[in-house]
Amino acid sequence: MPKKKSTKGEPEVNKELEGFNIRINEFGEITSDFNVDKINSFLDKNVDDKKLKNREEE
Repeated sequence: MPKKKSTKGEPEVNKELEGFNIRINEFGEITSDFNVDKINSFLDKNVDDKKLKNREEE
């Protein structure tokens, strides 16, 4: 059985998302330090949408 990797220190993140923290509180709600619109704009720029990849331009 493989050993688990240690999770010491902070993970590496893109410079645009520096300081981004996400947590789940005791009620199961996801809380974040960043505005959702800022995260969505970052994802729009850096991640290709699989559903739109093979779609023809209209």
